[in-house]
Amino acid sequence: MTTRALVFDFDGLLVETEGPVFHAWRGIYEDHGLELTLDEWAVTIGRADHVDPMDELERRLGRPVDRDDVNRRRKARRDAMLEAQGACAGVPDILEDARRLGLAIGIASSSPPDWVESHLERLDLTGHFTYVSCFDGRCPAKPEPDLYLRALDGLGVRAGEAVAFEDSHNGLLAAKAAGIPCVVVPTEMTAHMDFELADLVVPKLGEPPLEEVLERIGARPLS
Repeated sequence: MTTRALVFDFDGLLVETEGPVFHAWRGIYEDHGLELTLDEWAVTIGRADHVDPMDELERRLGRPVDRDDVNRRRKARRDAMLEAQGACAGVPDILEDARRLGLAIGIASSSPPDWVESHLERLDLTGHFTYVSCFDGRCPAKPEPDLYLRALDGLGVRAGEAVAFEDSHNGLLAAKAAGIPCVVVPTEMTAHMDFELADLVVPKLGEPPLEEVLERIGARPLS
């Protein structure tokens, strides 16, 4: 079947937001004499319905905290790290290759719309995407397939006409449940995860080039 669209995860794949969010929370836990490990955090990556880190902090402490103060300090740490982040390696290359091949480009993200859209605007990437499917509370987040199914509908393509790009186990499960072939790009935050279901695992976006990636998973681009 001809490939007509690409659908990308957002956090960690297009923009390295996952590391700053984790490290900011880990710093807060350390301020309270607690440890927050990557293994504990990993279950939250790629999904929205996870344990609230603030609730978990209070549970471990056995007492309430000043939530406004904690959030102020956490966000300041997170945003300082995010300001230094551009698009992930290979993003400009793969977006240009997709445009050259005449492919529609979408996003399927478990993050809320304002988070995704603000980063796309900050990095001047908004115009590359035909449809953005974010977690807005109206459908289940990953690992359920709904965000991908909505992206397919918005792009006007069938599952077999799209290829998903993910960086997490939960995202991979969502793409496969939607019936979409999935290429995984592991990151420092997700490299330890199980990607056995992936159609292909590559070191970064654009490596190998998009046309080779599509060929290796049996996808046929429009041109």
